[in-house]
Amino acid sequence: MKRPNLKVEAAGQPQTWMGVNFWSRAGGPLMWRHYDGEIVSQELDQMREHGMTVTRSFLYWPDFHPEPDRLDEEMLRRYRDFLDRHQALGMQTIPTFLVGHMSGQNWDPVWRDGRDLFDDVWFVARQAWYVREITARFKDHPAIAGWLLTNEVPIYGAWRSRGNSDLDPDVIISWSQLLIDAVRAGGGTQPVSVGEGAWGVEITGRDNGFRVRDIAALVDFLGPHVYRMETDQSRQFLGAAFICEMLHRSGKPVVMEEFGLTSDYTSDENAAHYYRQLLHHTLLAGSTGWLAWNNADYDDLYAQAPYTHRPFEQHFGLIDRHLQPKPQALEMRDFRALLDRIDGAQLTRPDSQIAFVVTAYLDNQYPFTDVSDGPTAAATLMQAYVSARHAGLPVGFIREADGVSWKPGTVRDLDAGVQHRYASADEPMDVGAGLPDDATLYLIPSTKHLTSPTWVRLGELAAAGKTIYASYFLGTHSNQRGPWWPTMHELFGVKKLTRYGLVDVIEDDTVEFTFTQDFGGIAAGTTLSWRAAGTENSRAYLPVELDGAEVVAVDAHGRPALLRHHLGEGQTILCTYPIEHMAAVSAAVNPDSTAVLYAALAAEADVLPDLRVDSTDVVLGEMEHADGARYVWLINMTDEETTATPAGASLVTLDGDSVGQVTLAPFGVEVLKRA
Repeated sequence: MKRPNLKVEAAGQPQTWMGVNFWSRAGGPLMWRHYDGEIVSQELDQMREHGMTVTRSFLYWPDFHPEPDRLDEEMLRRYRDFLDRHQALGMQTIPTFLVGHMSGQNWDPVWRDGRDLFDDVWFVARQAWYVREITARFKDHPAIAGWLLTNEVPIYGAWRSRGNSDLDPDVIISWSQLLIDAVRAGGGTQPVSVGEGAWGVEITGRDNGFRVRDIAALVDFLGPHVYRMETDQSRQFLGAAFICEMLHRSGKPVVMEEFGLTSDYTSDENAAHYYRQLLHHTLLAGSTGWLAWNNADYDDLYAQAPYTHRPFEQHFGLIDRHLQPKPQALEMRDFRALLDRIDGAQLTRPDSQIAFVVTAYLDNQYPFTDVSDGPTAAATLMQAYVSARHAGLPVGFIREADGVSWKPGTVRDLDAGVQHRYASADEPMDVGAGLPDDATLYLIPSTKHLTSPTWVRLGELAAAGKTIYASYFLGTHSNQRGPWWPTMHELFGVKKLTRYGLVDVIEDDTVEFTFTQDFGGIAAGTTLSWRAAGTENSRAYLPVELDGAEVVAVDAHGRPALLRHHLGEGQTILCTYPIEHMAAVSAAVNPDSTAVLYAALAAEADVLPDLRVDSTDVVLGEMEHADGARYVWLINMTDEETTATPAGASLVTLDGDSVGQVTLAPFGVEVLKRA
């Protein structure tokens, strides 16, 4: 299975954008009113000294577009000076046009007068005119690296348009098309994207109208904005990488358009750890650009909105109030130095034979399903991805919705005021080709439902020699509580012993699997354990009796916990406990035993990577240079110094010295090379 590592290109050359989202400390969002070119040059020079040569800049909409048919010429003159100062330092910027939302505050042009941002024809025309005219002014400037339509417009657009209700995806994609066309009509040839944050239903399970699948068809790159609140350290470090992996199926390059943290929430040391981990993990997940939020602290702007009522927003900067670099600025510098040393623009990720199957119930709100199903699937997939990375496995994602989809249809739920897309009786499901066969191991973690054609397809894949793993899960609610697995008996070689309308409660606080036979490097007699968790609906196991399957492991009560069924040329593996879901709703849980189980599954499917480390505390990753060199990452996921012993291949340092044991600092990263 191909794991995309697409690059943003300009003039036919791959780009690696390394930089910041930029507001001058002299004014913040109001910097254009108080523009000080000398301060801007100092700020840019300090960014360049730390390896950052691209900024994302913001045209504060109320200032640049004061009347429907007029641009503010003084603001444009100041912006041109801003561009000239970039050029003088060998830097570039990505202008953002419609800046109505910023740092927890929304602002309108004074003439908006409550008009809908997306479907008021006159107002959309004014936006397109504004975008076209500004593009035409600056399209030939060497400092322009790309264009962004907006900043986090799902927040801004819903603010006055529809309150908290969902936005219509058909209107959203039409609006996006018109504004991108305006960039091209203005002569802009550089890469363009929307700036919406990649918060669409395909990533979060919540439909905000900005569907990644639709947007990807229009833009040149996708730009996630990631500011996660978590209860588990590994999920926090790997969360942005998970989003990058999920976005890659769109076929467009991924740029970390926004990420960062406020110093009000963390120590300097832990801020540096977060930056270091996020940068390296997202590189391994295929990101080709990093724009941190943001360049400076804003202590002097304490009396200016939004900092008056969101004081923590003052301290996201890489440079503090005393003009000193914070530790996270040094992490950006060191990461850029590494990329330069190993020629990061020419790195690609090796292919993988291991794929997570992403349920179509994440992408779609099917009729009479629960709105919590999508977010639950997203959380479970993230946890499963974290376990796979702790296992040292290179993984990709196969979206069920890419192969099985409903033909377009729209029905409005009058109670909720939400539009759902699904088929009517005369619009049958388009089965399509189903899941592709370019993986060897298919992982279906704690998944309540896939569509019926996919279950049939999984049986075909197993019969053709693939390994299919699935773990039981009832969902978190009582709406049609049960596994929507119509082929369970024949696919997994079992008969379920469940009772209608009831759950088989996991009563133990710790779930134990004791292996009754050797399995993928796990010796018979070994016991793995998991922390039990879940709701009154989801904390449940699947009681079964054998009907062709064999028991691989039993629980503490002697019941089948892991079973194998040989089917044609392949095999299916059934886990009767929702182990990934239990971890997903638990705090401080990683790495758990799922990492050990996933490594064993890979071994059983004969897709275990040749290079391994001896601890699930260390994440291993690889990238390949165009010249054939292969670089190896060892990433310590713990807050203690850790020693790792790579096995399966000879490694050397970047200076060519042989490597045996590797000592990693707390949350440290070591980059090596295959000999």
